Amino acid sequence: MQDNLQVTMDEFLPLRDVVFNTLRQAILTGELKPGERLMEIHLANKLGVSRTPIREAIRKLELEGLVTMIPRRGAEVAQITEKSMNDVLEVRRALDALCVELACDRISQEELQHLKKACDIFEEAVKTKDVKQIAQADVALHDIIVEATGNQRLIQLVNNLSEQMYRYRFEYIKDSSQHERLVEEHKVIYESIVKKDKETASHMAKVHIDNQKKAIIRQIRLEREKNK
Repeated sequence: MQDNLQVTMDEFLPLRDVVFNTLRQAILTGELKPGERLMEIHLANKLGVSRTPIREAIRKLELEGLVTMIPRRGAEVAQITEKSMNDVLEVRRALDALCVELACDRISQEELQHLKKACDIFEEAVKTKDVKQIAQADVALHDIIVEATGNQRLIQLVNNLSEQMYRYRFEYIKDSSQHERLVEEHKVIYESIVKKDKETASHMAKVHIDNQKKAIIRQIRLEREKNK
C-alpha cells in the first residue's frame, strides 16, 4: 500500500464518488500497482473513511476493468496485459494519425504557439525525471493537437480512451531510456504540422504509438518473469 495515498474531499460529490476517484487515479498513475491487493480495512484506515464507500468503489472499479476479483484473495488491481493494451493502442494509433492529419489543415497560429510551448514544457519535464509531471505534460501536448482538429466526434472518441491510455502512458514513461526518443518524436510531429506535411505527421504519430507499445510489452514481460 502506497504511503502517499490520500483522499481529497469535494463538497459537491458524495463520499463514495470521492473514494472511487481517489482509488481510480491511484491505479491509473501506478500508485496502486498491478496485482496489488485492495483490502477494504487497510484502505479504509488509510483514507480515513468507513469500509462501505471502499466496497462500493471497488465494485465500480471492477466494472471499469481496473480491478479484478480473485477467488480466496479478494480484489486486486488489474494486471496490464498485452491483449488489453493492444486493444486500446490499435484504436488510439488510428485516431492519433487522423488527429495530426486534420491538425495540419486546421490548426490556428495561436494553437501552434501553444503546441510549441507544450513541446518545450515536455522537454523540461523530462529533465526532472518526475514520471507524473512528464505524463501530465505529454497529455497536455496531445490534447492541443486533438482540440485543433475541431471535430467534436473525434475529440469525444479520444477522450473516451484517455483514461485507459493514461495507465499505459505511465508504464511507458517509467522507462527513462525512452525519454529522449519521446522528445524527438514530439519535435518531428510539431514540425510536420507547421509544414502541413500530413504524410510525415501521420507516420510519426503511428511510430509514436508503436514505440510505446514495444516498450510496454517489454515491461509486461519483465514483470511476468519476476513473478514466475
